[in-house]
Amino acid sequence: MYDAIAVEQHNKPTATLVNTGFMTDSRSASKLQGIPGLRTVPETVPCECSVQDVIEENMLKAMNDVVTALTTPLTEQEKHPAQSRTDAARIVFSGDHAEINRFFYRRGWGDGLPLVPPTETAVKEMLQGTDLPPDHLVGQLEPRFGKATVEKLAVNAVMAGALPTHLPVIIAAVKVMADKASGFGTYGCSTGSWAPHTVVNGPIRDEIRINYSSGALSPGHIANAAIGRAISLIAKNIAGARKGVEDMGVQGNPAKYTQVMGEDEAGSPWEPEHVERGCAREDSAVTLFYPNCYNQLWPYGTDDKGILAGIIYNLVPARSNALTLIVLTPPQAATLAAAGWDKDRIRTFISLNASTPAYRHPLFYGTNIGAENKALRPLNAMDHVLLMRNKANLRIVVAGGPGNFIGMHSSSGLLGDFVTQKIDLPEEWNSLVQKYKNLVPKYEI
Repeated sequence: MYDAIAVEQHNKPTATLVNTGFMTDSRSASKLQGIPGLRTVPETVPCECSVQDVIEENMLKAMNDVVTALTTPLTEQEKHPAQSRTDAARIVFSGDHAEINRFFYRRGWGDGLPLVPPTETAVKEMLQGTDLPPDHLVGQLEPRFGKATVEKLAVNAVMAGALPTHLPVIIAAVKVMADKASGFGTYGCSTGSWAPHTVVNGPIRDEIRINYSSGALSPGHIANAAIGRAISLIAKNIAGARKGVEDMGVQGNPAKYTQVMGEDEAGSPWEPEHVERGCAREDSAVTLFYPNCYNQLWPYGTDDKGILAGIIYNLVPARSNALTLIVLTPPQAATLAAAGWDKDRIRTFISLNASTPAYRHPLFYGTNIGAENKALRPLNAMDHVLLMRNKANLRIVVAGGPGNFIGMHSSSGLLGDFVTQKIDLPEEWNSLVQKYKNLVPKYEI
């Protein structure tokens, strides 16, 4: 799409083939680049179609339109499209809670759940979570290259129900989103329904009560829930990954609401994730990546062999060699460590032993992303192929409560990487933590 835009900017006609289900997405991209009238040709080939006859039949239907688009000179309006700009007012609506939520919902600014109104007072309170000025640019976020200023992040954090103590984590997460190494520009709007998964390490976990025990990814903890929800709102409202417009997730993903957890550093026999990735132990940091699948695995035994077997025999061939986060409970980690397993040895074991017969692997059929690498395509259907050829794509953290399940968060594509970002705290951090320390749920037993 952007290549065609660049050509038309030189007054040359193009014909961009766009699947009929993606016409809105293409209009958004072309308008963003100042070419709202980019010549597109709708085509009806089913997405990722591998049946040659169906491809040819549907492409033939579009060829006349392609020829017409390429041979007709650009009009003056196409050469010099009118540019529209609307400067938004700082106060966009006044009303009660219900009226504000309905207004925001109609404007497409929410996630379908009630929002906290981002009043001037609420945003000012949120900004206590950082010493950065409100207009400080944290990053520019794809796909619509929205400018993520501190104040805009604070607005979305308020809407998500976050506390000022959560803002440093949100800012760090947005820095990762702006880092091209994370792949957010693709993950945020692809058909694969990827969702940001944030692992928090360091002292801040306990200071703001991020859950890393029972139900770490379940509803109930304001820090986990609100931080993840704020990141999701930022992806939509600032980055511009809007459902059905730029975010073209086929099935969608409930993890897009929120997916934040801490690592149980005290319960782990190994170095925590942020230390493995270059931070000091006393640092607080976030590690972010974009899985689109989550499995709870039952190990084949509670000894080291049973735990590892439960992992290698449950890796899904369709998600082979993709970014994968294994979440072990503290007892499982202790068992493995007592038997001499460290994280790197576990990763090596998985990469060398997780395999499947070729006929169960997408590469055998030659139709999936990456299939162009014929060297990886086996000839014999019964030959085994490895599922984790690059052990660096596998990370291991310790979290969870009593029980024997293993968590596996994985991607069905390899378009980015795990990225870790240190969290910066405001000068008055300790007093801010004290201000909100008593906000704790108490359940009647």
